[in-house]
Amino acid sequence: MTPYQHTVQYYETDQMQISHHSNYVRWMEEARVAFLAELGFPYEKLEASGLISPVVSVKCDYKTPTTFADVISITVKVKQFSGVRLVLSYQMTLLDQTVVCLAESSHCFTTKAGKIVNLKKANQDFYQALVANLEAN
Repeated sequence: MTPYQHTVQYYETDQMQISHHSNYVRWMEEARVAFLAELGFPYEKLEASGLISPVVSVKCDYKTPTTFADVISITVKVKQFSGVRLVLSYQMTLLDQTVVCLAESSHCFTTKAGKIVNLKKANQDFYQALVANLEAN
């Protein structure tokens, strides 16, 4: 999958002129949206099919600070997938390959009414795309 690129904006930095830690979760979401679109399942398509994928947990391990105008490359991979629960891993690096953050987000899949669904039954094509990415890692 193509790494997602994010350029740190001035407003994303704090008084110490480094990126505020809360922004990394936003960048994970940007990368996740791009990842799913590249898999062929953009959020709009999933939501139109009646599925949503809420975040149930996030974990970030900050390694090196980032600052205004840094370009961050974010690689997203399927770490675990059961058909009901999806765990994505994120590796964020600077252009010189310095790792700035290692992270994970966990998701489930539900109907718009909040009923948990198994993707193997609810959306076989999406299920297969996620399994294929897991196996490729």
